[in-house]
Amino acid sequence: MNVVTDLLERFPAARPALLELTAEGERRVWHFGELIAQSAGLSGAFAARGVGRGDVVMTLCASRLEWVLAMLACWRMGAVAMPCSTQLRAGDLAARCAATNPSLCVGEADLLGALPAGVEAMDMADVERVLDEDLDQETPVEAIDLDASDPALVIFTSGTTGAARPALHGQGYIPGQSLQAEHWLGAGPDDLVWCTAAPGWSKSSRNVFLAPWLRGAAAMVHDARFDASERLEICRREGVSVLCQAPTEYRMLAKRTEVGPLPEMRRMVAAGEALGTEVGAHFRERTGLAIADGYGQTETGQITGWRPGEDPVAGSMGTPLPGIETRIAEDGELQVLASSVPTFFLGYLDEDGGPRLLDGGWWATGDYVSAREDGALVYEGRSDDVISSSGYRIGPAEVESALGSHPAVAEAAAIGVTDPERGQIVKAYVVLREGAPGEELARALITHARAESAPYKAPRRIEFIDELPKTATGKVRRVALRERESGGD
Repeated sequence: MNVVTDLLERFPAARPALLELTAEGERRVWHFGELIAQSAGLSGAFAARGVGRGDVVMTLCASRLEWVLAMLACWRMGAVAMPCSTQLRAGDLAARCAATNPSLCVGEADLLGALPAGVEAMDMADVERVLDEDLDQETPVEAIDLDASDPALVIFTSGTTGAARPALHGQGYIPGQSLQAEHWLGAGPDDLVWCTAAPGWSKSSRNVFLAPWLRGAAAMVHDARFDASERLEICRREGVSVLCQAPTEYRMLAKRTEVGPLPEMRRMVAAGEALGTEVGAHFRERTGLAIADGYGQTETGQITGWRPGEDPVAGSMGTPLPGIETRIAEDGELQVLASSVPTFFLGYLDEDGGPRLLDGGWWATGDYVSAREDGALVYEGRSDDVISSSGYRIGPAEVESALGSHPAVAEAAAIGVTDPERGQIVKAYVVLREGAPGEELARALITHARAESAPYKAPRRIEFIDELPKTATGKVRRVALRERESGGD
């Protein structure tokens, strides 16, 4: 298998594939023939810089053409793509490089300076020169035949006790997206699909361009931060017909804009956190469309969703996609039969062997659910301390590490607290080593955390505390802090 020969080359070269809206306000339509040629040229440049089959290529750029080309170039030559969020800071990047040993990073010039020493890089100007037909170009690498188990993609997922973990997917992950592309995303040949997830997140790697193309649709990328005032205007102007967003984005649109009819829109989907009932009802009333919620993980890909033709019930994440087997354990945890999931990961790079499965080959998701009478699942919460904020999954240990590097902090513990727009926000309980508690120090600690790690991980609220609750073995009891926050004993 190879994404170039099996997917891109099945379309006429002149067929529109990608609509790019740049940070400078330019609009450009790219055709399949152009994407094939340019990603082939980029593969030659990768090879000239020592990248070979199985080597990791990191990307550090926003939703733009160069990101798409870098991903395609990797998959053409059998390299492993590792897209990273542009919000990552030097410490985050150092940890990712230590875990994966990338041969090359393709990124925006102002971000590459945060890379650890020794990582070779190409900035956007380098990519432009590589693709300039008036200049000498390296010979493209032939699209090679790959097995489903050959490594293709690394996505980092947050953990509860340490740094983010590198989840490795095989080449089979790419065609495996056909299942959710048909039965959840629901795009067709005449659609323009906009998945707003930024590079570095699981949903972007599968739904920004892969899933649309697997259904014969065109995709759109937009190099800009979320702006509620322009999001729906862009949808109307460009004729977006399938919209894939995080629930937080739908909530912000409902609260901050006047949601109205979207003449070209025929399907809206959401995943990444619980959608809830209020925002779904708001969009149904204002647009006539229901939001089709769904559920998946970085490790598994999409597992459930409301399918095209069904009438989604607000507050539910739908039923398992065709062929995927799930069960609910006695304690309410959702478990998935790994062999039934075409996009199940190969394992974490930071441990030996494949995924740790329960007897019978079941994967414990760590998420609690309940089932409605019609079989649709309702998300109830996490079984661990992972915080879900605005679609980001944040490991509390990363927050605590950033705060702990401040000289005034003796200890810190982070939890998620309910927020009407973001689902949850990060709150930190801080034990001071020095200094007086107060608003000024709290603001300084938040600023420090934003500088030490990706801004989305930083706490939005800080409460100073004399002592953190701990177990007999000295581990912080975050559950006790959550009970404190909710007013429990």
